[in-house]
Amino acid sequence: MSAALDISYLPFANLLGIEIVEAKPELVVARLAVRKELCTIPDILHGGAIMSFADTVGAVATVLNLKEGAATTTVESKTNFLAPVPLGDVATATCEPFHKGGRLMVWQTKITRGDGRLCAVVTQSQMVLEPKKKA
Repeated sequence: MSAALDISYLPFANLLGIEIVEAKPELVVARLAVRKELCTIPDILHGGAIMSFADTVGAVATVLNLKEGAATTTVESKTNFLAPVPLGDVATATCEPFHKGGRLMVWQTKITRGDGRLCAVVTQSQMVLEPKKKA
């Protein structure tokens, strides 16, 4: 799938306002408008919002690579914060794989702001949960 992906079934992603703009097995790109309720003081995107944004995008990337019936969960996430994203700006997440294995996938998500400045780099590991076998 190379067009926008409907993530309306993800309540927390909807609460944050995440918009997936490109979704392929090797690349997921998403946007997040920086609203007041997502900010800390002084009116910059909260670190937890950045981490949640990246976590959602990494999970979407993993799902695009799962076998039918499999699921995923985050087992590790590390964030380097490099620059603030101010209120009114739009953060863009670009997620690409480091490793796509059968049991574990590792993704790197770069978060940039409207002027292109790199704001955060997130590395996360997603466990692949195999479908439950029917008895």
